[in-house]
Amino acid sequence: MQKIRRGDKVVVLAGKDKGRSGEVLSVQPKEDTAIVRGVNLIRRHQKQTQSQEGGIITKEAPIQLSNLAIADPKDGKPTRVGFRVEQDGKKVRFAKRSGETING
Repeated sequence: MQKIRRGDKVVVLAGKDKGRSGEVLSVQPKEDTAIVRGVNLIRRHQKQTQSQEGGIITKEAPIQLSNLAIADPKDGKPTRVGFRVEQDGKKVRFAKRSGETING
């Protein structure tokens, strides 16, 4: 089970976007990176094709998972993630800061 998954709200801990938060769009576990909406933006020159407009486009670049932390469901501050087994036998993630279960 991954600590950070698609759809999670995360806070950036290091780099040019330190302190910013966003939603995880995708995670690449083999590369240890994730793409976060509105964070680590890069500008690329795009050649025109039949389906796509040409010009300079802005898109999100992957960011290292070690530079991300889950936002606490209670107050939105960065927290570490723990795992515990619920009464019904399901393994769930919880925020170590508040003890709150992270849904998703």
